[in-house]
Amino acid sequence: MLTKVQYDSFWHSGFLKFKSFLNSEEVKYYSSIYNSILDETINSSQLRSDLSGEKSASGEEKITQIMLPSRLRPEIAMGVLHSRSIRIAKELFGRDMSTDFDMLISKAPFSSSATPWHQDEAYWISLPDKSALSIWTSIDKAEKENGCMWYIPQSHKAPLRKHTQSIEGGALSCKGSEEEAIAIPLESGDCVMHHGRTVHYSRGNSTKTNRRAFIINLRPPRMIELERKQGYDHSGKRKIREQSYNV
Repeated sequence: MLTKVQYDSFWHSGFLKFKSFLNSEEVKYYSSIYNSILDETINSSQLRSDLSGEKSASGEEKITQIMLPSRLRPEIAMGVLHSRSIRIAKELFGRDMSTDFDMLISKAPFSSSATPWHQDEAYWISLPDKSALSIWTSIDKAEKENGCMWYIPQSHKAPLRKHTQSIEGGALSCKGSEEEAIAIPLESGDCVMHHGRTVHYSRGNSTKTNRRAFIINLRPPRMIELERKQGYDHSGKRKIREQSYNV
């Protein structure tokens, strides 16, 4: 699925935009499933949290995160989003890669909460093989105004940054700025993929519609097996890893 130019760009920058990862009919399919979970037609309470760490005055979530949607709708794991993600992961890493977990993140309309600068690796338990890929597919058009992704190029080549958690239950954060980053706007159905150590963030949503994203994380099967043996399946509340961080 990837050209040599795309392959080289990913490993140089730590991220890669990929257009039309889903076609219009596939977007409709995933949008319908997404809404059935987001609107709690399917009970997601045990896998649901607000990454902002707070709720609006009306009690509505600002940044809704739902872990493991394929546990709620098993047919998702058999769909094209997962199969294409696995294929791309194998092409990039040149080895067997499998789905570790999937998740949904939706930014509510007119919510001011940004997703802070962070590296995905900071959320995970320490593993001997750091190979990991996240594929972020935009169900809605993603722009600066509603929270598209921003990446710091080549940050995946540096040590893991120090992360903190300012609000219990909220997101982890590290140092980063838009001045050193690149914004990646996406059309509906486009995706952007990034290395597990690439520093990224997104602004709040200042528009009148949701900004919905479907994320799939992949890593070598042996590392997934090690996670599961330690009881880590990404379904619980996120906690800062018990380790010393590099600044």
